[in-house]
Amino acid sequence: MIAYLRDEEGGVLVEEYLASDEDSVTHVVNLCEVYYDFVRSHSEERARSAVDDLENEGVLVREDTDREFWQDVGRLKATPIRISLADCFAIALSNRVDGRLLTSDHHELDTVAEQGICEVEFIR
Repeated sequence: MIAYLRDEEGGVLVEEYLASDEDSVTHVVNLCEVYYDFVRSHSEERARSAVDDLENEGVLVREDTDREFWQDVGRLKATPIRISLADCFAIALSNRVDGRLLTSDHHELDTVAEQGICEVEFIR
């Protein structure tokens, strides 16, 4: 989402997904990452605008926190693979909606993709 909002490499692929007929979803935890990134680099006003831009493009914000979901997140975090908590939320949501996780984060998610933990597509 950040690559798309900043018109960075890989942002065009994200834009294509947003324009497609497929639903685009994000967990509120991952949207929080976008928000704090823009607060740090710009301002709260720009951060709110970034979130609004995503929602206006049709990104659906999920707030799943039921027991089964947070336990899935916890199991992912407990694996020997070093995955950030926010990425665990993204993986769990991708699995829940039978979706594809778009990311540029090879560092943490190459192993996730290789092991088939969830479907991952790298944008760059």
